[in-house]
Amino acid sequence: MPTVLRLGPYRFFFYSTDRMEPPHIHVERDHDTAKVWLAPIRLSDDGGFTQNEILRIVHIIRQNEQTLLRRWHEYFKN
Repeated sequence: MPTVLRLGPYRFFFYSTDRMEPPHIHVERDHDTAKVWLAPIRLSDDGGFTQNEILRIVHIIRQNEQTLLRRWHEYFKN
């Protein structure tokens, strides 16, 4: 499961088995893990995060959207 970005307490990653799904990113902090679709950006599963934290996470994803999408497509090419 490649880690794409680490920022503050958050680790942004995807699973190698995610190939058949649309581009998305998993976000982990401690024991919470959310899933966010990337195109367009929208929450799939809050994974136990508070609403305020989800807003922070979505803001980070928006700021890094192009990088996250590029890394997704590079990893899953072919």
